[in-house]
Amino acid sequence: MSVCTLHPLPYRPDPSAWFARIRQAPGAVLLDSGRPTAERGRYDLLSAWPLAILQPGAGEAGRDFLQRLRLALRTLEPAEAPADSPLPFVGGLIGMFAYDFGRHLEQLPHRSVDDCALPAARMGLYAWALVSDHQLQRSQLVFHPSVEEDERNRLVRLFTADATPSAATFQLQGRFEADIDAAEYRQALGRIQDYIQAGDCYQVNYAQRFRARCQGDAWAAYCSLRAACPTPYAGFMALEEGAIASLSPERFLRLGAGEVETRPIKGTRPRRTDPHADAAEAQALLASPKDRAENLMIVDLLRNDLGRSCQVGSIRVPELFALESYPNVHHLVSSVVGTLAEGCDAFDLLAGSFPGGSITGAPKIRAVQIIDELEPSDRSIYCGSLLYIDVRGEMDSSIAIRTLLFKDDQVRCWGGGGIVADSDWQAEYQESIDKVRVLMETLEGLR
Repeated sequence: MSVCTLHPLPYRPDPSAWFARIRQAPGAVLLDSGRPTAERGRYDLLSAWPLAILQPGAGEAGRDFLQRLRLALRTLEPAEAPADSPLPFVGGLIGMFAYDFGRHLEQLPHRSVDDCALPAARMGLYAWALVSDHQLQRSQLVFHPSVEEDERNRLVRLFTADATPSAATFQLQGRFEADIDAAEYRQALGRIQDYIQAGDCYQVNYAQRFRARCQGDAWAAYCSLRAACPTPYAGFMALEEGAIASLSPERFLRLGAGEVETRPIKGTRPRRTDPHADAAEAQALLASPKDRAENLMIVDLLRNDLGRSCQVGSIRVPELFALESYPNVHHLVSSVVGTLAEGCDAFDLLAGSFPGGSITGAPKIRAVQIIDELEPSDRSIYCGSLLYIDVRGEMDSSIAIRTLLFKDDQVRCWGGGGIVADSDWQAEYQESIDKVRVLMETLEGLR
């Protein structure tokens, strides 16, 4: 098998300076582990100038689109990393799946309004990447064997030349405003709890959207957000008419050497400035029967989802109800793992698991139907995924929570949570705001 070519660069724990050199290039994309502040992510990955861009056609079935992606990936010959250089990506697909791609996988109603006009998915085929390994403290350009020498030299010059600091700016033209008010939120939660009492479902993830007018460079906004809320599954994706900026703490699916992992978040408490009060919030979350029950429901759902593509008997839960803390919130997180079944690949895994159970509810299909009934607008990128799938079949992906869409001179963000039988509407309403408060206040500070 062919081996990728590497070109070493000075190690940088923060990828912002590297990405600034390509942020205006077609197809510029960054998958960011939030270093040096965030601790859980190992790699940063960025690229631009894709060989092709693939999006679902109107009415195209989800599995047909996944097959097109599978065939596009095969146009890059198999390749591997040099023996002494572990790499997450050696060429392949990078991009996003919007939450609404789920409608391409299942026959679902569509009553919510699509006012974002974002493709249901957008994946680029990339033959090179700049990868930073924070464990080994290496930054290097990775070239698939198909990359011609002239192109390798161009990219080496680009990333080794002296760089001029960017003067990009961003500002809001008003404060964020919610699309619904507290009374509408309360009414929607009451409807969900009616469904739960009727035995229609057990849990539904309900979200509200916030919007503000804006102008300027979304990359400047992302840099400010990254500083305020570093997270291990963050990312920035340039679009022809805007950008996606994600500050997600949640992994969706990882596939490596045939092993699958998903890390659902379910259970949240706000951070406090006083250390004793903050510790009390964390302990209250760990001890909460309600939050543990919510988390367990989703763990069971994800065990079922992974079971569609994993070997029988291989699915385990090595971590249950672990505490993870971020600048704005504490979270309850679990881990579900399995071994991919023979004959299955990353695309089968996506088809059987998308959208993620932690941001839909249980049972999943009924929860998605209720979300469509009660949320007035499409979720767009929110609760979708940023991801890569490389020529070896390796994959990593996020759940796109704490995520903003910059488009049409507006910035949109969403906050939500899992609703169960004993949910208090006021507490849930406040939680939906707490989850994105740091993002909104950061951007409002740039006015």
